[in-house]
Amino acid sequence: MPSIIGEFVTIVIMAFALGMDAFSVSLGMGMYKLRLRQVLNIGITIGIFHIIMPLLGIITGRFLSAQFGEIATYIGGALLLILGVQMIWSSLSQQQESLITPTGLGLLFFALSVSLDSFSVGLTLGIFGAKTMVVLIIFGVGATLLAWLGLLIGQRVQGLLGKYSEALGGAILFLFSLKLLIPF
Repeated sequence: MPSIIGEFVTIVIMAFALGMDAFSVSLGMGMYKLRLRQVLNIGITIGIFHIIMPLLGIITGRFLSAQFGEIATYIGGALLLILGVQMIWSSLSQQQESLITPTGLGLLFFALSVSLDSFSVGLTLGIFGAKTMVVLIIFGVGATLLAWLGLLIGQRVQGLLGKYSEALGGAILFLFSLKLLIPF
């Protein structure tokens, strides 16, 4: 029973870390005039992509785990390490990201861009044999809620938190990678 609770807590924390990317970018997008219907559509689209991308990653990870065994574990940990460092680096860079319009094809590209990192995490979770439905539901709901929160706060605050939330998400993934790579 404690193992199940520990796995659930780990997945929730990872979902939060991945959702911080969506939150961060949504903060900026929320500073533009968006109708409530657009906010709902953006959040739901991001949530759907945070289900599809980790699912593809989990399927790939399970295949790799079956083929490569113990080596796949280190590959998964290394991917989380790289992803965490990349998120921190990206949050500290001085470049401003260009805003993609949150409608039509632009919304799909936006949702894909903030969910790509969930593929890598899904890959790692697939290698470790995580419960697929639990992961997908938590990732999807978490990303949707954090995107909505970012959009709504962005409409009100106009740039207070910004990219620091992405750095927090990167730090969490970095710490999980260390846990996987360095047995305690």
